[in-house]
Amino acid sequence: MWSCQAQFKEGSQQLQKQPVVGQWKPLASSSGGKELPQLDPGSREAGTGDGDQSTAQLNVSRLRSSSVEIREKGSEFLKEELHRAQKELKLKDEECERLSKVREQLERELEELTASLFEEAHKMVRDANTKQAASEKQLREARGKIDMLQAEVTALKTLVITSTPSSPNRELHPQLLSPSKAAFRKGHGRNKSTSSEVVTVPSHSLPLESGEFREVDSILFAEFQAWKESPTLEKSCSFLERIYREDVWPCLDFTKQELSELVREAVEQNTLTIEPVVTQALPVVKVSAMECGGPKKCALSGLSRTCKHRIRLGDSGNYYYISPSCRARITAACNFFTYIRYIQQGLVRQDVELMYWEIMRLRREMSMAKLGFYPSTM
Repeated sequence: MWSCQAQFKEGSQQLQKQPVVGQWKPLASSSGGKELPQLDPGSREAGTGDGDQSTAQLNVSRLRSSSVEIREKGSEFLKEELHRAQKELKLKDEECERLSKVREQLERELEELTASLFEEAHKMVRDANTKQAASEKQLREARGKIDMLQAEVTALKTLVITSTPSSPNRELHPQLLSPSKAAFRKGHGRNKSTSSEVVTVPSHSLPLESGEFREVDSILFAEFQAWKESPTLEKSCSFLERIYREDVWPCLDFTKQELSELVREAVEQNTLTIEPVVTQALPVVKVSAMECGGPKKCALSGLSRTCKHRIRLGDSGNYYYISPSCRARITAACNFFTYIRYIQQGLVRQDVELMYWEIMRLRREMSMAKLGFYPSTM
């Protein structure tokens, strides 16, 4: 467009620089010598104006053709720019879509990582709570065993104190036994051959310091010796089966049968705890006071009795109030099971006969407690 305007200006300047043509002078005619008519100045000026107008029209047509050409080129250029801009926009859209997918993937991974971290944290908390509960259980069991051992040490101290120089306990001092009893002890040495074991038991009775007499039952003693060769806590052996049938089950048979069964299992598994009733507030239990008894009602017998002790079975949070009579029966059974456990673990270093009579004494305590006899200290 600018080039067309420059051509137009240049053409106009050239027209202005051309010299003005003067008047035409007449020339003599060669034929007759006549003069040619002179041209009118106005006609000459008109001819000059027509030439300028045609030139201007030519220039305008050129300018129009140039402007059309420029418009076409500009249109093509704009189309190319538009096409290029559309391509760039499409590439940017694809890039935005790709970045959006990357962002969504990162968000999903972050959510999964957060969920896994929370799950791991909860698992660690559960494991810690489980370990803490197990540790607390072991601590309670250890405290229960310590209390039991302290009670046994106290009983052993009492047994040792009963042997004084003025009134010695002949069972604690074998050298003070009579010759007949010494012969009886010699006749009952352990025979390592279990297939042909022969037990020699004297038929006469042995006097005690209190005026009582006791005599070894050959069947019971043979069963005890057979059990002593391979001590076990299984009920299948004849020795323990007889004691269960004759002493343990009757001793732990209470009015409340369901609770009695739980007490027997706890005594056999050594998971029963007996503790005195204190005046401070007791922990809240999950069962009603009627089922657990109370300070004035025994949970095992169902009778109205003053309950100075309560029991807990295993890890249960329930406490059951028991009367002195029920406590004596449970204590007698627990003492028997504690002693045979010590024998089974090899902790008792006594003669076989002394072990036998100690077991008979514990059986008598269970029988007496079952009949309702118990010390005043209960």
